[in-house]
Amino acid sequence: MLEKVRLALRITSTAYDEDLNGLIDAALADLGLAGVLSDQVTSPLIQRAVITYCRCHFGSPADYDRLKASYDEQKAQLMTATGYTDWGE
Repeated sequence: MLEKVRLALRITSTAYDEDLNGLIDAALADLGLAGVLSDQVTSPLIQRAVITYCRCHFGSPADYDRLKASYDEQKAQLMTATGYTDWGE
């Protein structure tokens, strides 16, 4: 996941790995609070949500509001998608 986040953020150095790993963990924890199962981390939809979260919270992006809205929408869709939560059908 770290490599995917680095690529999305256009980071080639490992200097920010600790920060990025913290953001990845925070994104997964936030999705977990919303009921999204952590065992689905290999899903492209969850990976995209994590990447969007990291892009939103790394540094001070000029398009923070757009990224935040995008992440919130992705999280809402995962919360209601069958197979991504343990809330049943």
